[in-house]
Amino acid sequence: MSVSKRPRPEPRPEIMAIAPYVPGKSGVAGLAKVHKLSSNESPLGPSPNAIEAFRANAAALASYPEGSSRLLREAIGRRFGLEPERIVCGNGSDDLIVLLAHVFLSPGDEGLYSQYGFLEYPIAIRAAGATPVTAKETRDTADVDALLAKVTPRTKLVFLANPNNPTGTYLPFSEVKRLHAGLPADTLLVLDAAYAEYVTRNDYAAGMELVSANENVVMLRTFSKIYGLANLRIGWVYAPEPIVDALNRVRGPFNVNGAAIAAGVAAIEDVGHVAAAVAHNTRWLLWLSEEIARFGIGVTPSVGNFLLLQFPATAGRTAKDADRFLSARGFVLRAVGAYGLPDRLRLTVGTEEANRGIVAALGDFMAAGGKS
Repeated sequence: MSVSKRPRPEPRPEIMAIAPYVPGKSGVAGLAKVHKLSSNESPLGPSPNAIEAFRANAAALASYPEGSSRLLREAIGRRFGLEPERIVCGNGSDDLIVLLAHVFLSPGDEGLYSQYGFLEYPIAIRAAGATPVTAKETRDTADVDALLAKVTPRTKLVFLANPNNPTGTYLPFSEVKRLHAGLPADTLLVLDAAYAEYVTRNDYAAGMELVSANENVVMLRTFSKIYGLANLRIGWVYAPEPIVDALNRVRGPFNVNGAAIAAGVAAIEDVGHVAAAVAHNTRWLLWLSEEIARFGIGVTPSVGNFLLLQFPATAGRTAKDADRFLSARGFVLRAVGAYGLPDRLRLTVGTEEANRGIVAALGDFMAAGGKS
């Protein structure tokens, strides 16, 4: 006797087409000490003032936070000279990426991003029922002409990570403006500037000026990187007033917790701590680039707090071999095969101990041909 299958709730087909985001490894089984260089976290950690503010918030755990993150928006506004009313805060910039896709994409629309753009972009686009479209990069860098060539009447959202993760490359502001000028007025350009604070190039800008002067540009920022608050998940978007109004209609109530708000205010006001983080990164990013290149490992020029390393295709020296070899020695890097880069690993700039240790380990790996 056959038993008919009972009906059950089914998710939309486009949801099941999404490849789940897989974070970088955090540890290695059997090793007590591990240098986690897989998630682009700050080796300096958060400002002591942020830690103190976080602890002080413990007395208010039973109370809801202020719903609009007003104190944090005002602190961001003071720091960057922005109108707090044009800022929306979220549970990490990932939260805001999803909200922007949800608000501005419909089934049949397209969301565009560069070839090696952040993996969250296609997830958010598909979840909104739209179609993700990629544009080829040139020398691991977003290509404005390639992006514009992919624009159609269905393109309603363009994500540009600048600097880009995982490549570490960037577009000068002149190229960002050229990209914007080539987009239709009803296409939203999202400038994801998660790593902006690390960039020391004179031709770079995060995009605030472009947002201020136009109705179809927004800028995303995060507290997870240079501010060392990844655990608290704080992101923010600077946007035109109509976009702010739309986002506030759909974001979750109390979407940023009170401890995050308090720590975020303290973190952004500690300019000395941020300056120290920039100085540390500038020193060690260059040192790591030069030292690792000596081993014959390809190093993509980066302006972020990480490097993309390309390993040769020879047996025993592939990226998988390197990942296995380095993990056994307590150095956890980020495999980026999901980005279409199976021959590479991403390395976060770490503490001095971690930086010197990873260089020594990479030298041993290349000398040994991957053998333990």
